[in-house]
Amino acid sequence: MDIRIPFTALLAGLSCQAALAASLSGSVVGADGKPVAGAMVSVFSEAKDRRETVYTAADGSWAIRTPFAGKLDVRARAANLQDQRVTLQLAAEQRAVQDFRLERFASAEGRSNALSASAHNAKLSFADAADRGAFVSQCNYCHQMGNALTRVPRSHEAWGSTIGRMEGYFAMVTAGEARSIGGVLTQGFDGKPVQATHDYGATPELARAKVEEWLVGLPTSFIHDADVGDDDRLYGTDEGHDKLWILDRRTNRIDEVPLPDIDLPAGGKFSGMQLPIGIFTGKHGPHSTAQDKNGIFWITNALSSTLMSFDPETRAFKTYPVGHDALYPHTIRVDGEGIVWFTIVASNQIGRFDPKTEEMTVLRLPANGVWRWISDLLLPTILEISSWLPAQNLLLDLSHHKFLGHRVLAFPYGIDIHPKDGSVWYAKLYANKIGRVDPKTLQVTEFDTPMKGPRRPRFDANGVLWIPSFDEGGLMSFDTATNRFEAMKLPVLADGEYEVPYALNVHPKTQDVWITANNSDRVLRYTPATRRFQSYPSPVRVTVLRDLVFTKDGRVCSSQSNLPAYAIEDGVPSFICIDPEGADKDRAQLRAGEPTAHAQAGRAPKLSPG
Repeated sequence: MDIRIPFTALLAGLSCQAALAASLSGSVVGADGKPVAGAMVSVFSEAKDRRETVYTAADGSWAIRTPFAGKLDVRARAANLQDQRVTLQLAAEQRAVQDFRLERFASAEGRSNALSASAHNAKLSFADAADRGAFVSQCNYCHQMGNALTRVPRSHEAWGSTIGRMEGYFAMVTAGEARSIGGVLTQGFDGKPVQATHDYGATPELARAKVEEWLVGLPTSFIHDADVGDDDRLYGTDEGHDKLWILDRRTNRIDEVPLPDIDLPAGGKFSGMQLPIGIFTGKHGPHSTAQDKNGIFWITNALSSTLMSFDPETRAFKTYPVGHDALYPHTIRVDGEGIVWFTIVASNQIGRFDPKTEEMTVLRLPANGVWRWISDLLLPTILEISSWLPAQNLLLDLSHHKFLGHRVLAFPYGIDIHPKDGSVWYAKLYANKIGRVDPKTLQVTEFDTPMKGPRRPRFDANGVLWIPSFDEGGLMSFDTATNRFEAMKLPVLADGEYEVPYALNVHPKTQDVWITANNSDRVLRYTPATRRFQSYPSPVRVTVLRDLVFTKDGRVCSSQSNLPAYAIEDGVPSFICIDPEGADKDRAQLRAGEPTAHAQAGRAPKLSPG
């Protein structure tokens, strides 16, 4: 069944007539009257279900063309300064100039509340480096810690209960680590304001960019990954509710497509775990997608341990059991021969599926130690026993990770296909390794990474594998021709802060590496030729992005995927796309048009017909 997200009739009409656009321009200055570079100016649709954002240039100027019309909110936002909002009445093809003056915060609390999670997490003081490592690895991966929802002052007992709930969704901490982390959070998140001055490092390239967002789903939706299809639509997997969300950017239509039912309890093979209440109501848990050359999407269902195909033309699904005690199919890619490859994180395996013969092969990866070998052997049995008592977390009493920690698992996580020889490469998140699978012989070779927490890697056109280091806030590259690594730290917003890069992707045209920086509400762009980072601040706070994908028209897209979604500033997930040249296109169209009328911030603009 397809359900259309309601949009206003006006907006639907505008979306079919790309030529109709309101135009806004102006400047942003600070309290001292000086221009603010890199400030974000966002225009919200009248229904508040869409938003477009541009960034100010070095002289504080900005310009945007938008299909929105009616009573529109316009917001200016910059680091270390207070937001300013105005409401404008705009019709299609009308133009206006709107200036903003951003004041300093009136209170230390207001300034602190506007800081990203990285500033609040920097306040946490761990006496033991291993406990801090467990916190970064296990408490930051499925949602952003340090945001307004999570940093509420709690007692040590209350934090213990919170950590217990996180363990119900595979946070692997020892009893000692849980006590230590709970104590640090009790002391650190005390409700007192944090002092930090953030520097996003605005560059000339930032002022050329435009960001588009479409709100989608419910406050309890968990849209894990976004992918772009041959039809240039965005496809998002709602892991908690067994749905696909499909966005047509040309018409702004969003469809909701439920996955077929399966004979499993809620939570699938993980029903014994106390999954997030209200968020994980499904049985499949669709995680990641990849489209083959025939247009078919392949989906890893993490909770049901199945592989699923989806035809976007007929919207028909077909389910294939993975078998072999496979637990939690994860990231998926399709090679040049049409073979589907995917990681299976909880059972240390790689899946290989041939759509032509429907033959499923599951390859067990090296155990990387005795305790990991024991984990690979016992975990399916432990989960089966724990399912006898649904949602009771019985496995926490049975699993040896309670005294050995999360590294009892290897966790093969991200995966990608070498662009030249078709070999399959993966990253072991907890074993700190990358590996190569020969696609013909299935022989495996592994390499130790110089930084911890390799997560979701991607290849560039030259066969260099780029790898985010989640645990150490770094970026690694591995030259598969020489077997040599390079590693570097990602830039942070202030001294003492850290970054948690979840995923990255390499732009097919520029070969720039785009990286999700989920601790600081931004996306980073790294240019290997100049070894230079650029920062794209997110228009929405509590940014947690997963896989990054590229559209035919050059946009960099992802899904807002905090767990829970209601912690995001908007309160629901969204699809988000960065057009690196979008603002330049808007400025060019404005220069070709008529002069504009001028308005001051907080006052209704004088509007001239387009």
